[in-house]
Amino acid sequence: MVVAMMTACGSKNNTESVTTEEPSDKIAKDSVSTAKTVSNKDVDAVTSATNVDNAPTFNGVMALSPQHRATMSLTMGGRIHTLKVIEGQMVGKGQVIATIDNPDFIQLQQEFLDASAQHDYLDSEYKRQTKLAKEDAASQKKLEQTKADWLSVKSKVAASSARLKALGVDPAAIRKNGIMSYLAIRATIGGYIAELNANLGKYIETGQDLCDIINKQQPVLELTVYEKDLSLMKVGRGMHFRVNGMGKQTFDATIVSIGQTVDAKDYSVKVYARVKDVRPDFRPGMYVRARVN
Repeated sequence: MVVAMMTACGSKNNTESVTTEEPSDKIAKDSVSTAKTVSNKDVDAVTSATNVDNAPTFNGVMALSPQHRATMSLTMGGRIHTLKVIEGQMVGKGQVIATIDNPDFIQLQQEFLDASAQHDYLDSEYKRQTKLAKEDAASQKKLEQTKADWLSVKSKVAASSARLKALGVDPAAIRKNGIMSYLAIRATIGGYIAELNANLGKYIETGQDLCDIINKQQPVLELTVYEKDLSLMKVGRGMHFRVNGMGKQTFDATIVSIGQTVDAKDYSVKVYARVKDVRPDFRPGMYVRARVN
């Protein structure tokens, strides 16, 4: 009987022991399940940042500041005589990218040279008449007429000179070398040719875009930030970001500007961050995801 009672007690203790361990096993399993849930659902596939309240991620694209993108539009239309670039080619500031054939350009140069020649003559004549007037050898009326003619021609020279400068032509070079047959279109900044809209023989209207030039030395991130996360955005605050198609490599950026208007459709604000780690394979329009440090 004693043995039986001890056996019974032992069975009871074992039962209690099993019962006690079950909640611990359940908690451990729940913890593993929770960890898996966070790992699978709350970790961003691109940035590996957890999508929880204290670590939001922000979608956006790589862009260029307006100072680093130039649109080459023509101030005088004409037919493309030569085209010296192709899409994606790098050019330096002042480099000729095309030449334009337009008879009006030749006429403008002729008007400038004619007005310059008349100005030189009338300038000498006005000085001569001024000297004679002081000596009472010429009438005051003749002096005034010479002065009027001189001022009129002077304004013509200034006007035609200004038009030539607007076309990127140095008037002094015209006076020295004579009339140029074709108008040269020069790059206003250094960078890469983009959105080229020209070919040989094509007529480009005045004001029409010839191409864009993009300078990728200082790219920025254009991020979409919703109202609830605006408190995280501070000018000067650092960010980490990843670029779609570049694996898990992380790059750094610094917030430089925060938009002051809210989009009426999704209540978001544009935030701009300057990229620190600039790479040659960065391109405007690349998809990025970022989070604040």
